[in-house]
Amino acid sequence: LNMLVKTMQVPPIGTNCYVLADEKEKVCAVIDPGGDAAGILELLKADGLTLSAILLTHGHFDHIWGANELRRLSGAPIYAYEEEKEVCEDASKNVSDQAGRPETVAADNYLKDGAQLDLAGMHFQLIATPGHTKGSCCYYMEKEKVLFAGDTLFEGSVGRTDFPTGSMGRLVHSIKERLLVLPEDTIVYPGHGDETTIADEKKYNPYCQ
Repeated sequence: LNMLVKTMQVPPIGTNCYVLADEKEKVCAVIDPGGDAAGILELLKADGLTLSAILLTHGHFDHIWGANELRRLSGAPIYAYEEEKEVCEDASKNVSDQAGRPETVAADNYLKDGAQLDLAGMHFQLIATPGHTKGSCCYYMEKEKVLFAGDTLFEGSVGRTDFPTGSMGRLVHSIKERLLVLPEDTIVYPGHGDETTIADEKKYNPYCQ
């Protein structure tokens, strides 16, 4: 496997930002840049990586605060699920205004459920998982057996649903219908906390029962 996954905990609340690199090609994608564009670019520079894509799992402030700056400084386009457009582009729906720094982000590419992406020498599939927000999604790498779950699925828990467009019923449905059907040895990289596997969540996560 030539793929390198680096996890950065980014401000303001320790969101997991993932840097995925094709080590041969020295190009990378960033998932959920949070609020630290400068820190991310520093890491990429140190590793000699060129950023070619920014992927958002959803539009909440702690996942998008650095996205516009990262795009501006790197030239890399931003990708998001099309159902998340209103959250990304509305500071009250993405909670950034309540968090004290209103921010909106317009993705360069709004994708459909099931979209297949070839970016930075890697292949991703977008899986729509509404619930945490209306347009929450996950990015699945079938060959590598890796899922970037955003705030849909955590180790032993799930994302909160009390923010605008959230729904616990839809979230649980998304997890059961879209994520638990993936191979059990799939590694899950969540938006907060430690990585886990589909098998462990099936066994131990009360929301997956």
